[in-house]
Amino acid sequence: MIHVLFVCLGNICRSPMAEAVFRDKINKAGLEREVVSDSAGTGDWHLGKPPHAGTQTLLQQHGIGWDGMLARQFRESDYSDYDYIVCMDNRNKADIAQWLPAGDPPGRPQVLTFMELLPERGVPDVPDPYYSGNFEEVYEMVEAGCDILLERIKSTLVR
Repeated sequence: MIHVLFVCLGNICRSPMAEAVFRDKINKAGLEREVVSDSAGTGDWHLGKPPHAGTQTLLQQHGIGWDGMLARQFRESDYSDYDYIVCMDNRNKADIAQWLPAGDPPGRPQVLTFMELLPERGVPDVPDPYYSGNFEEVYEMVEAGCDILLERIKSTLVR
């Protein structure tokens, strides 16, 4: 089973949007027994809260559920529990380094920024709609990046 974790700052806007979109794509591809998706935040301000209303609205408009999704904070064990850790911006990637276990543990996950999936966009980070209010722009990026990530993962699955 392949485990994917999306990470943003508060785990209420970008990363839960990516988790839900990716989960929807996994289900539509019939891969729910082979690939799972989760999300976390680097901060603890919104622990236990559902996705932001702006994220909920966009997901609802696209027929994508978010039931049961509640904000949680990234933790050291995520390095051993996930195969891919996809950070929504470079600051998130730098922040999770504080939880990196000592040494170089075997089976270390692939850690990348989301925009590494979309290099042609020429931007390093997924903008945070918590501050910009532009949830539509983020959804469009998430939709495109999740397609690429799923194709990358599918190419590694033995069927």
